[in-house]
Amino acid sequence: MPNNKKKISRRKFLVRGGLGTVGVVAIGSYIFRNPIRRQILGMANSMDMAYMGDTGNPMLWFEITKENSILLHSPKVEMGQGTFTSLAQMAADELEVPMHLIQVVHATTATGNIDGMSTGGSTSVSGLWQPLREMAATLREMLTLEAAKKLALQPKDLVLDKGTITGGNKTLTYAQIAEGVSEWDVPETPTLKSLKDYKYIGKPIPRVDLGAKVFGDPIFGMDATMPNMLYGTVVRPTKIGAIFEGADISQAEKMPGVVKIVQEPDFVGVVATSLTAAENAKNNISVTWKTPNNLNTEDIVAMMTVGNGKSTIIQKEGSALDEEEEEVVSLEFRSPIGAHAQIEPNGVLASVEGTRATIKIATQVIGLTRKEVAERLELDEENVNVIPTYLGGGFGRRLHTPHAIQAAVMSKAVGQPVKYFFTRQEEFQHDMFRPPTHHILKGKLNNEGLLEGLEHHFVSGDVGNNSAMIPSLLPTVLGADIGAIRGGFIQYTKIPNLRSTYWHVTLPFATSWWRSLGLLANTFAMESFIDAMAVKAGKNPVDFRLAQIEDDAAGKRLKAVIQAASDKANYQDDIKEGRAMGFAASVDAGTPCAQVAEISIENGAIKVHKVTCAMDPGVAVNPDQVRAQCEGAIIMGLSAAMHEQMYVEDGTLKPTIYGPYQMALMKHAPKEIDIVLLQGRDTPGAVGEPPLGPIGAAIANAVFRLSGKRLQEMPLKLV
Repeated sequence: MPNNKKKISRRKFLVRGGLGTVGVVAIGSYIFRNPIRRQILGMANSMDMAYMGDTGNPMLWFEITKENSILLHSPKVEMGQGTFTSLAQMAADELEVPMHLIQVVHATTATGNIDGMSTGGSTSVSGLWQPLREMAATLREMLTLEAAKKLALQPKDLVLDKGTITGGNKTLTYAQIAEGVSEWDVPETPTLKSLKDYKYIGKPIPRVDLGAKVFGDPIFGMDATMPNMLYGTVVRPTKIGAIFEGADISQAEKMPGVVKIVQEPDFVGVVATSLTAAENAKNNISVTWKTPNNLNTEDIVAMMTVGNGKSTIIQKEGSALDEEEEEVVSLEFRSPIGAHAQIEPNGVLASVEGTRATIKIATQVIGLTRKEVAERLELDEENVNVIPTYLGGGFGRRLHTPHAIQAAVMSKAVGQPVKYFFTRQEEFQHDMFRPPTHHILKGKLNNEGLLEGLEHHFVSGDVGNNSAMIPSLLPTVLGADIGAIRGGFIQYTKIPNLRSTYWHVTLPFATSWWRSLGLLANTFAMESFIDAMAVKAGKNPVDFRLAQIEDDAAGKRLKAVIQAASDKANYQDDIKEGRAMGFAASVDAGTPCAQVAEISIENGAIKVHKVTCAMDPGVAVNPDQVRAQCEGAIIMGLSAAMHEQMYVEDGTLKPTIYGPYQMALMKHAPKEIDIVLLQGRDTPGAVGEPPLGPIGAAIANAVFRLSGKRLQEMPLKLV
């Protein structure tokens, strides 16, 4: 039954602020510059991002159906990470209902349940841990109070069980209790259950979206349909930095199936009766582009070199190293341009009718998409309903989906729904790429064979900077890109002299959020260098790390995962039967992770046989999903570290199709991935991205032990 029959009489939930507090502090302290900046950057690097939406109305989240099931309208999208299942577990436990009565659906913007933090940053479960349980518990109390009225009993005399409330000799379902209620009083937030009392949280519950995916239900963006739907395409350049000057559409508009050629100041689109007709017409539009100088990969590498751009010291303790001293060791590392290469290309289905628009789209930014469509069409945001779909891969690629604007403009122009999807070539050439990086690390050992000083200098293109999600003032205030610096902080804080310096360079093509942000590249450089210094000191790399970590709360959790990974893998430096082990560790968004990679070299190529991963995500709402996330992140990180690379040739980004864009295949995957989960705190933490951090360095460090060659550039190749 609809839940619009309500009157919320008392607000008792906190509206949590996410980056709001950081932003206020940053702006207020801007004049103090570097010391305060470093403190704020450190906070932003390690903090949990809270939910930023309405936490004052449970009825925005929950809907009780006549069949006595409960619909949970999730403000987080499901893109394969298993979020829906964890959210269902959290809701079921506090609502006192069995799992099969919870149905999780994407919240459309029409519901009002919109998360300003979008879906990203490994925050779906951790960000909703408190507010979702509070609202579920409050709804439970609301139902109890209503049941007490209908049964003429005291709430304390009622028993809740499996979606029913019993009092005296009568039992009411939640649906029966809610029937006819037009005004709800929201009680004070009830005390939440303790972890030990939960039936579902902490258990390996099967995924709630499994059936739909196994049976091929139409749940993805590419499956979306509407009556009288037409198809659209948009003309896109192939050269980096190309500027549209004009187009000759005379041939294209005469082609079969063409309904309209839509010419706008910023794009030219084709609307046709079929996708083939739209593509054929697009290919017959003669476009004049103004193109800058043709660039090549060598030009990009020259740009992305430490010393270029603007620098910001993000971490500083003690004194800088004296580079003239012979004892100072220095190594350089690089990572390439990386594509998202998700299996489902970007696309959208838009319908504009008068003053209203409906958008069906696979997006990670529901609220932002609504805002941009409304602004372009000059509509009230309340009249734009964004209906999210399941994502056929996200990984940050869908943290900006402006193609919704183009589809909406085309729909308005023809008066019918328009479905528009990127071709695979367009998806590769117009990705928001993982930026290439360059790192210089320097270190000096003391008389005990431990680090006396350590410096990390690294350059990156934009990740958060120039993103539609980041306020334009924030990069100026902070002086650093909060995405690029992930993993760039030195975690071995017992070292007396530390310095980490970020250099920003704006690239001539778009770079942005990529799963784990700067973590993969920064950890590859940092942990490879730490391994090199352990070798120079003649120490076991595990012991070398442990000796240089503080015994504070964060340090103890990091030490625990390092020890757990080492113990589980039985880590050793010795080569046995042609195999060697490599070790690496990192901390991302407050979640420590350590990994051991066991490799061999076969026919001149690196073969990864086994990866052991220890991670402390805090409370694992669904341990099986957390393990699956670890496995997926390890494979994705392995693929990026060993195979993936975009390059630039004559001003064009290449490759533009799978195959030439090499990725890890089944034959490259380790036959064994062993996951150890620790719980160093009583709340969930980040899960989706932290396991990407160590894998590249762990493999490279194993290669060194086996071959004596220190690999300093991704993708990792022996020749």
